[in-house]
Amino acid sequence: MEQRPSATEFLSRFQDSRASLTQLVNQVQQAPNWQEKYRALMLGGKALAPLAPEWQTEDARVRGCESAAWLYHHGEQGKHYFIAGSEARIVTGLIALLLGACSGKTSDELAAFDAAAYFSALGLEGQLSPSRTNGVYALANRIKELSREDTP
Repeated sequence: MEQRPSATEFLSRFQDSRASLTQLVNQVQQAPNWQEKYRALMLGGKALAPLAPEWQTEDARVRGCESAAWLYHHGEQGKHYFIAGSEARIVTGLIALLLGACSGKTSDELAAFDAAAYFSALGLEGQLSPSRTNGVYALANRIKELSREDTP
């Protein structure tokens, strides 16, 4: 039997992390240079509760990420919620930014989400290595796929 977070876990993590994820977005957006943005991302990953080892399964692994990253989805009352994590701190910070933008959204909002525009608005365009950029877009695409496959 596949280990996965409970519905309660999705909603609890969403509620518990909202304020700190909003703060992370503001810190990254307002950071004056790449070094400060990078530092905010490295620290910002702490806004997410750690992903339990039993949830780090092959089925949940996001393909296209250089570092191992896992993503879970739960739909409820017309909204989509996500739990994700990575073994790399910078990736966890990038995941935190994505979850801040995507968790608690409707299918239509997720379909309209433009990851490239979002990361550009945060001042991250061109700052990440090509492999990190590909991994972030793989995560964003997987979020969209999961929201289409399982409409609440």
